[in-house]
Amino acid sequence: MAAMLYLPRLFVYHAALPAGSPTAETFKVMERRLAKAIMLPGMIATWIFGIALAVMSGAYTQGWLHAKLALVLIMSGIHGWLSRMVKDFAADRNARSPKFYRVLNEVPTLLMILIVILVVVKPF
Repeated sequence: MAAMLYLPRLFVYHAALPAGSPTAETFKVMERRLAKAIMLPGMIATWIFGIALAVMSGAYTQGWLHAKLALVLIMSGIHGWLSRMVKDFAADRNARSPKFYRVLNEVPTLLMILIVILVVVKPF
């Protein structure tokens, strides 16, 4: 989750830099390492352990888990989108402003809050 919150913040700073500058090249390395070494293994582990926990606890029949799973699927889609943006920045193809990435930075936070509320409250 930390990587999902940090990567768009790196994009905010990277988008403000001229392509090819030494600082922009440093951001490319940071973004790639964050996506490949932290974000991807974290997502894979989350899916494996989450499915195992749902099966072992029997929660897979409960409505709140279905809603949570829908939000986690959306979060996984955002993960894929962020990974695509890492590739775009690496190829100097970014066409979005820092403001776009500031707004994007809030989406995983909102999803995380909703997911935690579903898990704690179990409203249905």
